[in-house]
Amino acid sequence: MPKVYFAADHAGFSLKNALLERVRALGYDAEDLGAFENNPEDDYPDFVTALAERVMREPETRGIIIGGSGQGEAMCANRLRGVRAAVFYGPRRVTAELEIEGDHSEDGFDSVRLPRRHNDANVLSIGARFVSGDEADEAVRLFLETPFSKDPRHARRIAKY
Repeated sequence: MPKVYFAADHAGFSLKNALLERVRALGYDAEDLGAFENNPEDDYPDFVTALAERVMREPETRGIIIGGSGQGEAMCANRLRGVRAAVFYGPRRVTAELEIEGDHSEDGFDSVRLPRRHNDANVLSIGARFVSGDEADEAVRLFLETPFSKDPRHARRIAKY
């Protein structure tokens, strides 16, 4: 099981605390990198950058970042080499293109599974304003349990960035 780092700003503070406890209950070594209080004046880059630096230095780890939309948080994390953050802001039905490939499921969580399988995503960014606690729980569980496919075409693409 990889070590899992968590970080959130005020918009993701409550969800981060709940997810952190659930991940620990699953047996993961999980570390909270802040925020440690719900301060509406805090800035997500302060927490996200610290998490992304850990994931960059410790490639066997994973990160979970939670903010309002998850978008800015992912952009911030992805600035560091070796960090591959994917955004989850709720279940969505896959497109017809993916149906043809046969790499999809009906539950709407492919935006978590596919970045793990195809891109070896090591950070999951969650938009707290768009998901329920149960949806976030499922997304985190899938993110932690879904392996990278190691398909040569996906590994080749990852090696290019």
